[in-house]
Amino acid sequence: MRISVIGCGHLGAPHAAAMAELGHDVIGVELDPATCRVLQSGRGAFFEKGLDDLLQKYVPTGRLRFTSDLMEAAEFADLHFIAVGTPLSEDGQSYDMEQVFGAVSALAPLLTRPCTIVGKSTVTVGTVARIQQIIAERAVDGVDLVWNPEFLREGHAIEDTLCPDRIVAGVTSAEAQKAIESVYAPILARGEVELIVTEPETAEVIKSAANSFLATKISFINAMAEVCSLAGADVKTVAHGIGIDHRIGHAGMRPGIGYGGGCLPKDLRAFTHRLTEIGATTAVALLQAVEDVNRGRVDAAVDLVQEAVGGRGLAGVRVAFLGAAFKAGTSDIRNSPALELARRLVRAGAHPVIHDPEALETARRVHPEHTYADTLAEALDGAEVTVLATEWPQFSEDATLPASAAATVAARRLVDVRTCVDPLDWVGAGWTVWQLGRPVRRPRP
Repeated sequence: MRISVIGCGHLGAPHAAAMAELGHDVIGVELDPATCRVLQSGRGAFFEKGLDDLLQKYVPTGRLRFTSDLMEAAEFADLHFIAVGTPLSEDGQSYDMEQVFGAVSALAPLLTRPCTIVGKSTVTVGTVARIQQIIAERAVDGVDLVWNPEFLREGHAIEDTLCPDRIVAGVTSAEAQKAIESVYAPILARGEVELIVTEPETAEVIKSAANSFLATKISFINAMAEVCSLAGADVKTVAHGIGIDHRIGHAGMRPGIGYGGGCLPKDLRAFTHRLTEIGATTAVALLQAVEDVNRGRVDAAVDLVQEAVGGRGLAGVRVAFLGAAFKAGTSDIRNSPALELARRLVRAGAHPVIHDPEALETARRVHPEHTYADTLAEALDGAEVTVLATEWPQFSEDATLPASAAATVAARRLVDVRTCVDPLDWVGAGWTVWQLGRPVRRPRP
């Protein structure tokens, strides 16, 4: 098929690349000229695992190209994905829908033949009805609409697009359903993925409900980490024990400093706001509790760092701070709990030196007030405590790191606020290890 992807940020760029991988001819529309030039050169404007590989594979062949000209996309494509951002509004509660409505309003008059508009951006209930109105007012007859929410994990966006666990399509006509079946035909042909065809309103709620449940699961295990800290129990074993129950499962059950990024925080807040508007008071109370738990996890991490230095205060303490991205696999620092922890440590008088394998450039630009290290060795040099704040495999899976870091730091104290390392590996190299909700592991005398 001939496809356009309008908006080439963290959602649109991986989606465009994945559509090319599925065999479609793709044009990405990105209005920021600098970002468009970077993408057309075969590189991502940000780090997302696997993105550069697909850009370098398909941009030179012409199967995938990028433009800032919406008319070019309108003339080229038969199916248009809307993948623009939906940030929070100025009041910090609901979505700012300006980009979504603006993209559809600009595209619709340019369409001169029957085609399909497919929404990917995260929206709240009622959005599709407004978009249908825009299409009816501005487009020619025969322009259909599908709402096809994304369920991507940043750091795995390419993988999740090519091998999704489900495809949801809120359709407005039989022709719209045929279009979505065609675009995803290579995936559906495997017979392993369910296509859920429903009305657009249900598709909107499925997306919001999915993210809200993920946030709830994360906050639940983090609440249990607090319980374990007070009871002297081990939250990792608790998570394993309850996760064996297939109704609960192990996924998303690793305690840490809370969820972040450009999706879960804003999606939960916007969904809560919309539920308040429609009077779903019980659901609102539940989701507000989820947010409260999440906010408290950085406080718990600060307390753990304080404990690691003997409760003597953090003034002047040099901290090797490993991680700036909100999670591994991406350079995204939006709502990063790692950087919020760094900010809190600075406020307490500590001196964190931040290293991240992929997010340093972005972090330096957005948060120039922090101190950064280009190499891991530089961050570790002379540190009185080491904080593992983002679960990059370079930090959590390198079997040589405990010994090599031990020779560099001033004190062998590891505070793992992601619960991602095996503490015995570090204890064997002489480290004392603190993890949220787990007993302290110390070297044998």
